[in-house]
Amino acid sequence: MTYVLSAAKLQSYYRCPRAYYFRYERKLEGAAFFGSAALGTSLHQALAQIYQDWHYQEPIPQIEWIEYCWSQQTSDLTSSQIAEGRTILRRYYETFIANQSAMRRPVAVEGRIQGLLRIENLEFVLSGRYDRLDYLDDGLELIDYKSAREVESLEPDEIDLQIGLYYLALEQHYHRSLKRLSLLYLRSGEKISFDATLDHRHRVEEVVSDLAIELRRDQRWLPFPGEQCDRCAYARYCPAMQPDPDPLPEDAKPESGLQLALSL
Repeated sequence: MTYVLSAAKLQSYYRCPRAYYFRYERKLEGAAFFGSAALGTSLHQALAQIYQDWHYQEPIPQIEWIEYCWSQQTSDLTSSQIAEGRTILRRYYETFIANQSAMRRPVAVEGRIQGLLRIENLEFVLSGRYDRLDYLDDGLELIDYKSAREVESLEPDEIDLQIGLYYLALEQHYHRSLKRLSLLYLRSGEKISFDATLDHRHRVEEVVSDLAIELRRDQRWLPFPGEQCDRCAYARYCPAMQPDPDPLPEDAKPESGLQLALSL
């Protein structure tokens, strides 16, 4: 039996098994997402092209190369978004490219990675995506571009799970250890880095082991009441939040035991 997990799923389960159950086991709709991600998507695509298509016969590209790559990714943007994106990429160039002695070719850009973990007679496929993967002298650095206007408030335990997932998957795929996870905020030019260790892998194995027990035997999906309850999309169905919770909607996925696979 195969069960597909992503960092988002691991973090969701860690925050509250009950909310995980509502979202991934019963397929309940959460809060709607509003807003356009077009600018962020175009920035990611332009950065992928900057690193992937550069010929690397010169130490660093000129700003014209960044301008060219940006011009290839703006067809779905408004004129104000195009101007904003150009400003963001110029700042990126000045902060992360122009002051280097040479721009290093990455291991990969816009990649997808998978690792396997077998627990409780279940096979878990740990699956994730990354924006850029760089070689370090002693391992690998995973780069995650962020186009949000503000630096996120990060929960250390959830970052640890993300690091651990990539640690395990990259080790299996590249036979090299993840040494650093870096979040690169494009609007501010701020880079936040976290060292990766074997302890992060062990933490992921522990959380997946707990999830395997839930799937295989207990299936209690106990709620973890806390601050996250105030913004939980499933509070109306939760016995920890409501003395008489609403019944699940008719279109909820039937409870049918272990699923063969879950999409990302």
